[in-house]
Amino acid sequence: MPVKSDIPNWKDQEMTKKTIKLATGSVYQKKTGGVYFFRYQINNQRKCVSLETRNREEAIAKAEKIVPVVRATSTEVIAAHVKQARNLEHRQQELALSDAWEVYSRHPERSVPDTVHEQNTYRATFREFVDFINKPELPIREITPELAAKYADHLRSCRISVSTHNRKITRIRKIFEVLRDYRDADNPFRSRVLIRKEREEQELGVRRLSFSREQIQKLREVLDDSIHKVMYKPEVKVIYYLGMFTGQRLKDCVLLRWDSIDFPHGQIWVKQFKTGKEVTIPIAPELKTVLEAAWSWRIDEYVCPRVAARYKRTDAAGKNVGNNLVNIDVLRVIQWIGLEPSVAVPGRKKKVTIYGFHSLRHSFASYCAEANVPKAAVQSILGTDSDIVDKYYTHVGREAQEKAIAAVVGEIGGESDRNRIEKALALIRSSTADPAETLKLVAAILEQ
Repeated sequence: MPVKSDIPNWKDQEMTKKTIKLATGSVYQKKTGGVYFFRYQINNQRKCVSLETRNREEAIAKAEKIVPVVRATSTEVIAAHVKQARNLEHRQQELALSDAWEVYSRHPERSVPDTVHEQNTYRATFREFVDFINKPELPIREITPELAAKYADHLRSCRISVSTHNRKITRIRKIFEVLRDYRDADNPFRSRVLIRKEREEQELGVRRLSFSREQIQKLREVLDDSIHKVMYKPEVKVIYYLGMFTGQRLKDCVLLRWDSIDFPHGQIWVKQFKTGKEVTIPIAPELKTVLEAAWSWRIDEYVCPRVAARYKRTDAAGKNVGNNLVNIDVLRVIQWIGLEPSVAVPGRKKKVTIYGFHSLRHSFASYCAEANVPKAAVQSILGTDSDIVDKYYTHVGREAQEKAIAAVVGEIGGESDRNRIEKALALIRSSTADPAETLKLVAAILEQ
């Protein structure tokens, strides 16, 4: 029977498989199936170079050519020999900006977004950058941090939101990171100063608003009113009720399937599209009534089949266009109750949305906070990463705020409750007047 020390540790085996130790340094992969790298130390500082191959034997052979050089004493000599060993001078043919996207789009380390729309956005963003440089023949190795900073300044002048600005910079940063083999220097978009800070938009004073209870009631009324018309209105009503009584996002409500609804146990199961989180929500009586009515038009797996089909509509390039169509219908319902969904703000080309379907999610969190529902319970419904919960649990509604202000006013703007009580008690103890008259005086003190 082998002793414990004779049994190989599986972690050690895994590391042995990924890391190959040489006389000096080691060869390893950052991720399974990726290119091999050679790691070594110079003057107690760890260095790493790409061996530009996914073949294990070829990587070891290249690294062994570098090993003698690593043992040298001059950092400059080492850098020169490593560069020669990696054959950089020969490999580094010029990659023009005009050809960079084609190389990136076929690279195994490229970003692979979940949607066609996001894939197209990557390409459009890089094209915008190339157009800004206005030199398509320029090699990407000549894109400097200074050019990257100029592009970031250009974006700042385009009156786009902070989040849009940062997404553009992040996409281009990813593209240059993938194309690092065609450059000598670091990624020019790595600098943090290229990213804008959210506080830059604090002065806008515009934020997403929740619906009041009166506005929610008006939404329910217009959804039942035959005067107001919208495509597939009965299904739109169901979607609104799902938003009101579950707090889920528009996509989760539109694409809800019948197999996610458990009538016998009175609950709905949702795997959120945005986060992948799974939540289970009790079915409110009002929502149950609407869902039972929806059962009569059941034609496929979706609760709202016609709106779902419209939501998933794509154009010839595969880009989703139906989600905007459905969102327009949703905003139309909000306009029926006299609210303007978007407002213009200085410094931005696009209007900022203040009321939308997402406002139902805000309302859900707000009502729960006012009712003192435990924060953990709300997070279990909206999703544990929902920042909306934090927003509404930092205040507990207008009524509680007014009580707080009233308490402060009592202390600062006049006598405190305690002082008035003390005065009233002193009057009662010392008064020899008629009891009815004393009672009037006490009431006057307490009502101050």
